[in-house]
Amino acid sequence: MLALIQRVTQAQVTVDGAVVGAIGPGLLALVGIEPGDGEAQARRMAQRLLGYRVFEDANGRMNRSLTDTGGQLLLVSQFTLAADTRSGMRPSFTSAAAPDMARREFDRLLAICRALHPPGVETGRFGAHMVVSLVNDGPVTLLLRP
Repeated sequence: MLALIQRVTQAQVTVDGAVVGAIGPGLLALVGIEPGDGEAQARRMAQRLLGYRVFEDANGRMNRSLTDTGGQLLLVSQFTLAADTRSGMRPSFTSAAAPDMARREFDRLLAICRALHPPGVETGRFGAHMVVSLVNDGPVTLLLRP
């Protein structure tokens, strides 16, 4: 499991012209599920998403987490994140989990994050063509692994 996180002032996901998930200040996390991911990876990723210190403290240092700030989290499933791009000029998706398994593990991550973070966790729509809009704050963009 991996997550490309971006610190945002706002972000939203639109499907077929309708907003399905939107947040104010917080984190946008594009999540890729890989074969072998399970409950342990989902729990660890939730801890990292909610506890990773990417928000500034009073001294301007990245020392505060989403939990500390009470910001929101927007989780978006993105199988292309798990692509193998090491060779050739076209990505291979053999390193991404099969759709049924990926949906199960993404839903598990979503449920864990929602249980642990009452300030708000939104999502896109699994398997849909999504338009993701964001205002990256910093910019701050990091790749997390559990």
